[in-house]
Amino acid sequence: MASSSTPASLSEEELTLTVKWRGKEYTVRVCGDDSVSELKRRICEVTSVLPKRQKLLYPKMGNKLADDSVLLSTLPLKSSLKMTMIGTVEDDIIVDPVESPEIIDDFELGQEESVDIKDKEVNKQKLRRRANQYKIKLRTPCREGKKLLVLDIDYTLFDHRSTAENPVQLMRPYLHEFLTAAYAEYDIMIWSATSMKWVELKMGELGVLNNPNYKITALLDHLAMITVQSDSRGIFDCKPLGVIWAQLPEVHSTKL
Repeated sequence: MASSSTPASLSEEELTLTVKWRGKEYTVRVCGDDSVSELKRRICEVTSVLPKRQKLLYPKMGNKLADDSVLLSTLPLKSSLKMTMIGTVEDDIIVDPVESPEIIDDFELGQEESVDIKDKEVNKQKLRRRANQYKIKLRTPCREGKKLLVLDIDYTLFDHRSTAENPVQLMRPYLHEFLTAAYAEYDIMIWSATSMKWVELKMGELGVLNNPNYKITALLDHLAMITVQSDSRGIFDCKPLGVIWAQLPEVHSTKL
């Protein structure tokens, strides 16, 4: 019986790790049930180096930290040892953009599996931690009586894989007309699996942030996401709307 309880205790244990980057040391806190992907997100919060640009080095770890899906509870991490991160700052990434990470569409998961993921206690804990750690910055106040529309950027507002260089050519046809019509009934938030600096840059180029006919309530980036596991897709990143509901319960919630 004692051995069966060990994985649970390891998964719930909070770890405080020291990460060295460019001659400075940074402290990040994670839990055993977090994945390497989540660790990289925490490192990104303090260094601004995007997860896809990070290479993590740890004593006697080999290539285990190269797999973003690995759970930290399965690795011999110790608070007494320091981790080294090699990576490029975000400004360089904007000049040399990387592809957005693959995000699993909700419609690609079966309804029963989606419910199962939502109801797992480990995911509820991750959601609570993310809601406490990530602060949504409102660009404009939420309007009473309006529902909430949360939009992605890639393939929704513009085609990020297009070879076109002009933002107008990348833009979804009738984008501003669509957002104007939606704004009449909905508050609008834009949530991307990339960095906030990239989100602000692209939305600014498309004229979304200063359009006189509609307003964007808030922008969210990859740091608001969590890592979950499904039977059919394995471990992947997702955008839990519960982060929004937890911070704006009086305006937007599952009950509205």
